[in-house]
Amino acid sequence: MAPVDDGGYGDDTAFLAERFEAHRDHLRAVAYRMLGSLSEAEDAVQEAWLKVGRSDTDAVRNLGGWLTTIVGRVCLDMLRSRTARREEPLGVHLPDPVVGSVDGTGPEQEALLADSVGLALLVVLETLAPAERLAFVLHDLFGVPFDEIAAIVGRNPAAARQLASRARRRVRGATPVPDADLALQREVVEAFLRAARSGDFDALVEVLDPDVVARSDGGAQRPGVVLHGAAAVAGQAITFARFASSARLVLVNGAVGVVATAEGRPMSVMAFTVSGGRVASLDILTDPERLDRLDLAVLDG
Repeated sequence: MAPVDDGGYGDDTAFLAERFEAHRDHLRAVAYRMLGSLSEAEDAVQEAWLKVGRSDTDAVRNLGGWLTTIVGRVCLDMLRSRTARREEPLGVHLPDPVVGSVDGTGPEQEALLADSVGLALLVVLETLAPAERLAFVLHDLFGVPFDEIAAIVGRNPAAARQLASRARRRVRGATPVPDADLALQREVVEAFLRAARSGDFDALVEVLDPDVVARSDGGAQRPGVVLHGAAAVAGQAITFARFASSARLVLVNGAVGVVATAEGRPMSVMAFTVSGGRVASLDILTDPERLDRLDLAVLDG
């Protein structure tokens, strides 16, 4: 992205813009984890810059921390606005995946893939109240002190700590702990693809955790589906066989995943959570509009 415009206000603003740019990748990572949307994360960072440009920074001693709290406040307002507009349940809605090369990432992807948060965790964060999500993301993922979080949410530090604690309990109870070994992840995902390509139901069941959960988000025109259990997920995966032959291994939010194509166009992005050597969750984005907006340049390599 191009550097922020200093608005023609002179050297001081230009210097502040330069310092802001040095923190942009971190701020975008914070906003993405808060919002689950890459485009909204960019909007939040730009809104933060507008606020920074109107602020007196002379007394700021920790610019990175101060900028993080500003982005957090912008994201909290966006989450609250999103909640207020929601008149009916959306059903299955997956956050935007961050797709990178399984053999290495480009510079623009590295910032979001570093210390990545898996798509399955982001799905759970979507269910939290805005203040809970902010407290969990800022404290547990970025180490922001509770007294600073309290100032953002308008509560005391003890209440901010409680918000993060409640969020933490929900996250721990709903997300499997992923295997950190990318080589193992790749082995499991490749076994899944081989079984899907050959239509081998038994082999699919073998590679799936008995309690696996699969979520698919097809967008407004194709309501999402949630499947539970190895048999149900394996049965659905058999229908994936016609796309599996053109599937490409990628990194999805830092874990081994798959992009399936047809006639040169992406048909789905599949995020795998491998836990205990089996697929514990599978999140599949098939919404054509959102797929068209994703940066899938890794497929050109």
